[in-house]
Amino acid sequence: MIFVLKPGVPQGRIELFQQMIESRGFKTFLNTGTEHTVVCLIGNTAVIDLDSVVQNNEIVEYGRRVTEPYKAVNRTIHPEDTMVNVNGITIGEGMFQVIAGPCSVESEEQIIAVARSVKASGATMLRGGAFKPRTSPYAFMGLHEDGLRLLLKAKKETGLPVVTEIMNQTQLPLFEEIDVIQVGARNMQNFDLLTEVGRFNKPVLLKRGLANTLEELLMSAEYILSAGNSQVILCERGIRTFETATRNTLDLSAIPLLKQKSHLPVIVDPSHAAGLRSLVAPLARAAVAAGADGLMIETHNDPARALCDGAQSLDLVQFCDLMEDIKCRIAFEGKQIEVV
Repeated sequence: MIFVLKPGVPQGRIELFQQMIESRGFKTFLNTGTEHTVVCLIGNTAVIDLDSVVQNNEIVEYGRRVTEPYKAVNRTIHPEDTMVNVNGITIGEGMFQVIAGPCSVESEEQIIAVARSVKASGATMLRGGAFKPRTSPYAFMGLHEDGLRLLLKAKKETGLPVVTEIMNQTQLPLFEEIDVIQVGARNMQNFDLLTEVGRFNKPVLLKRGLANTLEELLMSAEYILSAGNSQVILCERGIRTFETATRNTLDLSAIPLLKQKSHLPVIVDPSHAAGLRSLVAPLARAAVAAGADGLMIETHNDPARALCDGAQSLDLVQFCDLMEDIKCRIAFEGKQIEVV
């Protein structure tokens, strides 16, 4: 449920209105836009008499029930696009960012070489897995704390903000210096983890699960926002279908649909969607055309010897070529890539 307030209401009266609502057991969110100020109620709003609240509170213009189960991420409640700030880098409408780096951090030489190269090519953030969820218990699962240390060293060398995946909420103390916490596809519905990263003051990159609907993705984002963290980036990374020619099937329709339903920025990971490096560039171009706010691309200095997902990783030259193409397309779309 939302209440749209009349123009020019003093902040003190808004706070009193929120306190009155919260005293009845609800949680409220305040959205101050360029045209309207909106108070959103979270909870069992069926017990609220909408007309009574409007009639008895002269600061309220009108009220409306939100029928979708997700409230805080809903564009109805928050019409303006959320802009996520990562150390001065903006992800959101009009700004296009590319996150690049290896699937896994393997060594100091590897991660620093990749970081320097992708930055020179135009990437604005560095990705790299320190903790890796793997289907097989015998596969390489990352360098763990050493991997985080090497990512931070690469950040110091290049200035690129770091994006890396968390496996569970007990690891949060290790992520104090990490710029963006990634919640991976396998953890998309780990609700305890979502709540804890919502309480953590860091931007969160939330990947869609490989067999989850868009509503389920938005409900997972709702957990993070309802815990107090509005700095969330949604990531479409392909879903599992009956097709076996690719690792997953990239759902391009998810990009405009998510942007219609939610105010959160949407990026695309074509590497995991394809599973084949020959498809990464075409899918990246398609994501730009569909309106994505950014890309997340796996890049390695020696993909043939990568310890994880080498088949879908671009080498440094291929990534540079793709970035030249992307920059032209982004300029055509009227968006910008910030320089780190």
